Amino acid sequence: MTASEFDAELDARGLFCPEPVMMLHNRIHDVEPGGVLRVVATDPSTTRDIPRFCQFLGHELVSQEEQQGEFIYLIRRGG
Repeated sequence: MTASEFDAELDARGLFCPEPVMMLHNRIHDVEPGGVLRVVATDPSTTRDIPRFCQFLGHELVSQEEQQGEFIYLIRRGG
C-alpha cells in the first residue's frame, strides 16, 4: 500500500474500543469528500466497529486487511 492510495492516515495502534472509532469520527472530517483515509489499528474489535461506522455514516470501506497483528483499513469519505 503506497501513500498515493490515500490522502490521510490515522494511527490507532495500541488503543482499545471505543478510542479507535472515536478518533476515526474526528479524523474523517480532515479528508475531503471522496478522499481516502488509511487507518491502522491493533484492536481486533475494529474489524466489527469500523465497517459499522462506515455503513451507518455513509462512508465506503474500500479495503480491510490484517498484517502481522495490525488491522489496516482504507475508507473513502462519503459526501
